[in-house]
Amino acid sequence: MTRSHTPKSLAVLLRARMHPDSIPSPPPAPSPPASPEPDPSARPAAASSVRHWLHASIGAASPPPAALECFSDGYRSLDRGGRHEILRSLATDYDVPRARVRDLMRQYVSVSATGEGGGEQPGAEREEGGAASALYRMERGLRDALRPKYAGFLEAMNAQPGGLKLLAVIRADLLALLGEENAPVLRALDGYLKEKLVTWLSPAALALHQITWDDPASLLEKIVAYEAVHPIRNLIDLKRRLGVGRRCFGYFHPAIPGEPLIFIEVALLKDMATSIQEVLLDVPPIAECEAKCALFYSISSTQPGLSGINLGKFLLKRVIDMLRKDMPSVQIFATLSPIPGFMQWLLAKLASQIKLAETEMQEGNLIEGASSTFRESILFPEEEKMIHSAIDQINGKQGIELLQDILKSSQWVKSDKLSAALKSPLMRLCTRYVKRHIGIWECYQRLEFNTIHSLNGWNIICYQLQKLTAFSYGV
Repeated sequence: MTRSHTPKSLAVLLRARMHPDSIPSPPPAPSPPASPEPDPSARPAAASSVRHWLHASIGAASPPPAALECFSDGYRSLDRGGRHEILRSLATDYDVPRARVRDLMRQYVSVSATGEGGGEQPGAEREEGGAASALYRMERGLRDALRPKYAGFLEAMNAQPGGLKLLAVIRADLLALLGEENAPVLRALDGYLKEKLVTWLSPAALALHQITWDDPASLLEKIVAYEAVHPIRNLIDLKRRLGVGRRCFGYFHPAIPGEPLIFIEVALLKDMATSIQEVLLDVPPIAECEAKCALFYSISSTQPGLSGINLGKFLLKRVIDMLRKDMPSVQIFATLSPIPGFMQWLLAKLASQIKLAETEMQEGNLIEGASSTFRESILFPEEEKMIHSAIDQINGKQGIELLQDILKSSQWVKSDKLSAALKSPLMRLCTRYVKRHIGIWECYQRLEFNTIHSLNGWNIICYQLQKLTAFSYGV
């Protein structure tokens, strides 16, 4: 990564999305990204013309670079409807040639029946060599026939300048189309393209780069534009996130120069922070030699078309290894972001246990002392007492019923008393959820498009961060 030491232009950086100086309310919960907009600078092309270049590329044994370039330019200029039309054609017209596959299978079965076991017995190799050779040829032919016709086109496009970026755009459009038409043929195209992207974007092909204030302004502009977890408010905020006590790392691919595929922001702290305000507010950073905690407070993907390709996991591991090597004093690695799915799991667990308790009460099992084997201890007695003492009106409800009511209301984040009462059970239940149901690294495999989820840490959040409460009750 080359660096430019020229001063950054405020005008250049302001072209990206800048935000007011005050701490903003968090953005709404992430939703599947819209497919990239057509390139406004490109001359509009008709879908029929783009389809012509698609056919010219797939019909040739070796796709001509000129045809691939014309397809790329034409596809980028199409509107949403035109792109979807091309994707339907790509998935349907250039799928696996099943008639050829059936013919080859019939031939294969016929030959294997007459020369069964060819090549397996050395003593019979001379007599059955012809049949064995035929079987191997047919197996090769079957493997080739089972590849969809668009396979060679996608591989050739990846080798083109700008081809990998276009394939990411194509997959983003394909994901948007799948949201409207969940057709098997479209799912097959998406699955094949995703498999190829996973191979082409293996960690060995990616370069880890620490993004600093000395990097080109065009790169810093992309960091501002793509940061979606905690938006960058202004030029001073950007410089602080890249300065002393902070780190920003990105994964880059040589086929997409000057643009990170994914980047992560880190705060170096003396102790574990309890809220994101401690990281984002204008607090002078500590001397880096005093840092004992690396807090990962934001991770952002820049390519919607790479959704489901687990770059975040590999980036996180690489960054942790680098920080451990460069800063041995850092022993704690954590994040304040929410744990995925914890809210839904806990509400379902509470509802099932409440229903089970009601059923047992009706059947008289509790009176007889014969509790169901399906009953679980959601709350310990001391935790239930703390919840009772934190609520003015109990109305004869059990602890798990009160817990359900409290969590559904989301008002507990404004009450120090309720927050203190819920801290112990929520942390314990969250530990159970992570260990039994998703595992530590699975938290990161469940990334929403621009959201990193947490491994540990307790964060009683104020009203500005109620988005996190909706994810995992502030854990």
